[in-house]
Amino acid sequence: MIAAGIFIWSVAIVLGVLVWRREGAGGLKVAGRDALGTARMLALRLPFALLAAGFLVEVVPVAALSHVIGPESGVLGIVLAGLIGGLLPGGPMTSFPIAIVFLQGGAGIPQMVALIAGWSVFALHRMLAYEAPIMGWRFVGLRLVSCAVLPLLAGVIAEGIVLGFGIDAVGG
Repeated sequence: MIAAGIFIWSVAIVLGVLVWRREGAGGLKVAGRDALGTARMLALRLPFALLAAGFLVEVVPVAALSHVIGPESGVLGIVLAGLIGGLLPGGPMTSFPIAIVFLQGGAGIPQMVALIAGWSVFALHRMLAYEAPIMGWRFVGLRLVSCAVLPLLAGVIAEGIVLGFGIDAVGG
């Protein structure tokens, strides 16, 4: 966690210097104002998303799902997790807390990689609300067929990494 923080702050400092050299103090003010606006939005949404994920633990039989998408579920669990990910509603404020709840309930890391990949690639709510009306169903079909293997591939690669490096926990 500390390494990630150092990396993010380093990137922010480098980008801040680049903005200052290119745009001066005015550019830094605009960037700062935008960042504060995003921080306010996250400060309002994130606690509720985490609370909703906590409630989800009590409503959804996560322990029962652990045998379906647990570490021992293998490729079938990876495929199912990718499909579940595609059905998750909303953005990252709901999807990542749900993935955390599943992990804490006994889901496997490769399966959660597939779940997040499925959410990223398929996202039924985005497909129905934006993609199909804007791009058309032929495009949606082509994209779905061409991307169908991606969550499976992500989960299988994660499985190889987990097994190869003995990773058994998420974080720092």
